[in-house]
Amino acid sequence: MSHAIELRGLHKSFGPKRAVQDLHLEIPRGALYGIIGPNGAGKSTSLRMILSILFPDAGSIAVLGRPSALEAKDRIGYLPEERGVYRKMKVGEFLRYMGALKGVARAQVSARVTTWLERVGLAEVAGKKCEELSKGMQQKVQFIAAVIHEPELLILDEPFSGLDPVNMRLLKELIQAEHARGCTVLFSTHEMHQAEKLCQHIVMFNDGRKVLDDPLAAILARHAPRALHFEPLDASVDVTLALRDLTAIESIEREEQRWRLGLAEGADLADATRAVVARVAPAKLELQRPSLEDIFVSIATGQERAA
Repeated sequence: MSHAIELRGLHKSFGPKRAVQDLHLEIPRGALYGIIGPNGAGKSTSLRMILSILFPDAGSIAVLGRPSALEAKDRIGYLPEERGVYRKMKVGEFLRYMGALKGVARAQVSARVTTWLERVGLAEVAGKKCEELSKGMQQKVQFIAAVIHEPELLILDEPFSGLDPVNMRLLKELIQAEHARGCTVLFSTHEMHQAEKLCQHIVMFNDGRKVLDDPLAAILARHAPRALHFEPLDASVDVTLALRDLTAIESIEREEQRWRLGLAEGADLADATRAVVARVAPAKLELQRPSLEDIFVSIATGQERAA
């Protein structure tokens, strides 16, 4: 299979700090990958090495079939973590300039700018200076600058940082649209629930190392549900008293109008469900699947214990 990105044995240190250690990664063309992990895990450093903003101490990189992103720069879009626009330029002028830098023909660039500004709800700001816009508006303008040339590869570093819920949803829709167009999308985030909603494939970093690299569906399938969310049909029932001697249930916690029933190690899910229903009639009973954050914490703490 053809790969958009191939990394082999990447290492990068800053003084005594080992930011990235022995990173191997292959991203197929047309994929949608999320790199997740806490701040300082090595996500941004890895993206900057892919883009040849930083250079590795050891290892090799191939991007869109080239040995360096610099040889394919007009086919790549990039939204950096450190936001920045040309503050004194007018928005329309700035975007036309960025489009021209990326090779968009003069006859097309103005129409693309107009279409994109309308698409993100900023049609009225084309004549304003970038510095007059809010941070959220500037971020949308910078996203347009990253995609106006219809790149083959789109790299986004913490794209959801600082956005309100409405613009966060809009950005997710725009990312999905770029992917549907055939673009390979790679983004980093420490907000793991965003990756869980958006990605096909997850790469997880911890302390400079890749600790997970799998399709999201496979990751979730490997981590069985460890709890039930339960709402009794009769709200006056004392759920703790009714279920406390069930061996399949190791913990019972009240969460507003529902209860979280933690499954004992080795408990059979079907048997536990039947036992709960036999004791208390349910209005609602559903599995609580582990989130990516739960899985990450499990992996990270397991590494710490091993160390």
